[in-house]
Amino acid sequence: MDNLVLSNMLHRPVRTLVSVLGIAVGVLLIVFTIGLANGSLREQARREANVGAEIMFRASGSFGVSGSDSFRLPVSLAEEINRVKGVQKAVAIGQNSVQAANNTGNRLIEGVNFDEYADIAGLRIIEGSRFSENGGEAIIDTGFQKQRKYKIGDTIKLYERDFRIVGAYEPAAGARVKIPLSEMQTQLAGEGKASAFLVKIKEGVALEQVAENLQSRFPDNQILLTRDFEELYLSGFPALNVFLNVIIGVAAVISALVILLTMYTTVTERTRQIGIMKSLGMSNAGIAWIIAQEALLISFCGVVGGILLTVILRFLLTQVTTLEVELSPLVWTITLIVGLVGGAIGALYPALRAAKLDAVEALSYE
Repeated sequence: MDNLVLSNMLHRPVRTLVSVLGIAVGVLLIVFTIGLANGSLREQARREANVGAEIMFRASGSFGVSGSDSFRLPVSLAEEINRVKGVQKAVAIGQNSVQAANNTGNRLIEGVNFDEYADIAGLRIIEGSRFSENGGEAIIDTGFQKQRKYKIGDTIKLYERDFRIVGAYEPAAGARVKIPLSEMQTQLAGEGKASAFLVKIKEGVALEQVAENLQSRFPDNQILLTRDFEELYLSGFPALNVFLNVIIGVAAVISALVILLTMYTTVTERTRQIGIMKSLGMSNAGIAWIIAQEALLISFCGVVGGILLTVILRFLLTQVTTLEVELSPLVWTITLIVGLVGGAIGALYPALRAAKLDAVEALSYE
């Protein structure tokens, strides 16, 4: 029976290949979309958390991800934060989203006082030098430099003007592009203010206790633990899960329709063959199972092909952009289940139709 299933698939190789590609596109839609959404958010969350500080202090009413709020916190507030029990150091930063090159969306950039930020985040200049405070200069992380093929001395457009890249740093922490805080304050008319503070706590002090102390001292402000950023980022887009579920549903429908069309055509073409199998004593259930096996095998090949296409597309994407595509075993499992279920549903009607064919009429079919 297994040989019969394989021979049926190879009898029309082009049609089988097209069916597999149709399902692969649906799988690509699921894996790539989910992977791109989760991967980009997780990658940004990891960089945001890799700043050497355990707490981010933001203004009350701050909403969404970093870069979406105006400068409302006085830089001088750092002195008051430093006096809170358990706090080692508070560093003011500015975060703002600007339009990326070639109108490809928005990019988060940070305004920092280099010495203070480097001390808390462990930043090291790997190539070039640090920026000067008022010279229209910027530094970027080495990963961003490699992916965008920037060289020291190149310019990057921010706020409708060119900033000269003077240095590349490691490790990747916070935004990939950093400029002087004073420059960002000038651009956003926020002199003497910041959008957030990074708070480093003293060694041996309980993080939760320091967070409670800060919340008690500044009840109208937001106290966020950097270790929770990944969860906060993923939960910060409530419509994202709905969108991803819709994508999964659409992909399942595509798989089911592709299989339905393929197997319906197969049953029509093999009417006489089915009649021969019935005349030889094969049961209706056996005939239906052959059709279902072929559908499931095509679906499985489509799922594997879709995952391979995703891996290739992910590799190409990482060569030209800084986007991350997360390929998790959980998503692969969901995709496999969706593909097989879609294939089984698509094969249901053709299989039942094949099983109900009258043997005499099927043998006389031309």
